[in-house]
Amino acid sequence: MSVDVFELAHEHEQVVFCQDAATGLKAIIAIHSTALGPALGGTRFHPYPSTRAALEDVLNLSRGMTYKAALAGLDLGGGKAVIIGDPARDKSEALLRAYGRFVQSLHGRYLTACDVGTYSEDMDEVARECSYVTGRTVAHGGAGDSSVLTAYGVFQGMRAAAEAVWGEPTVAGRTVGVAGVGKVGRHLVEHLLEDGATVVVTDVSTAALDAVRQLHPALRVVASTAELVASPLDVYAPCALGGALSDDVVEVLSAKIVCGAANNQLAHPGIEKALEERGILYAPDYCVNSGGLIQVADELEGFSFERAKQRATAILDTTRRVFELAKSDGVPPAIAADRLAERRMRDVGRLRGIWLG
Repeated sequence: MSVDVFELAHEHEQVVFCQDAATGLKAIIAIHSTALGPALGGTRFHPYPSTRAALEDVLNLSRGMTYKAALAGLDLGGGKAVIIGDPARDKSEALLRAYGRFVQSLHGRYLTACDVGTYSEDMDEVARECSYVTGRTVAHGGAGDSSVLTAYGVFQGMRAAAEAVWGEPTVAGRTVGVAGVGKVGRHLVEHLLEDGATVVVTDVSTAALDAVRQLHPALRVVASTAELVASPLDVYAPCALGGALSDDVVEVLSAKIVCGAANNQLAHPGIEKALEERGILYAPDYCVNSGGLIQVADELEGFSFERAKQRATAILDTTRRVFELAKSDGVPPAIAADRLAERRMRDVGRLRGIWLG
């Protein structure tokens, strides 16, 4: 394990390695913080090249969930889980139920939900062995697909960014490039088109592109993310996996705004400053993509879509607050978002301590 991953692990309250040989389950659950409440975060099912790669991802993702929940005003901490494997080949009822028993063993310190490679139907299987599951199907009283409000929240954050750059909270008449049109990106495209934007998309999945083109035949499609970021854009929306904003991307990006659904978009520390130096306004990912977390968290109260949507609408004002603090403190928005989240964790978290379940 490299020093950076080791140090990151020591920021966390608890990291659990889970294995069940009979079902082929290999998973890692990372609880970053329970200062504000039990750690809520989705389960990602992905064919990682190594255990180390899976560990690095779950540590980064769980830390991001802590900040996401804090900034969204939720009484929840941050956690995440990853299952190592190819969901198309390895996912089974037995494996999901075995995983559910590991989550149950944490007695409520970690609440799980959907993420890349898992769906509401999978959460129903996990819930057959576990009481601490959100993001279940509507038929089982759950919130269903959390990508709906994730995309809605990203759109609200984009409106705040447009207001900061162009004076009006709309992308009407602007060109928006969306990288990744899967569960979240597809819904985001709908909001953008309804608002009057011109939308350019790309995805590594031909099936995802075909599905979104069938709904919106007028969409322009480009062959790769590299081609998309080099295109004339007003807004760039990374909606696939993390690390989308590298030095090379920032160097060629023509967009004035970056606002997307992907987690952990900054490839390394310092990218936020490079964006600022190029005059590009970055809407911090965990600020604008918290709609999905808000949606599944609402399940804990007995799900109401309208109530969850109202809370997700507040992402507009939260993003405005981030930009205002960035301006007043003279720091990039990514740092301003961290400061707001850390302030709430400090002020409210000291009342709670470590969540015992």
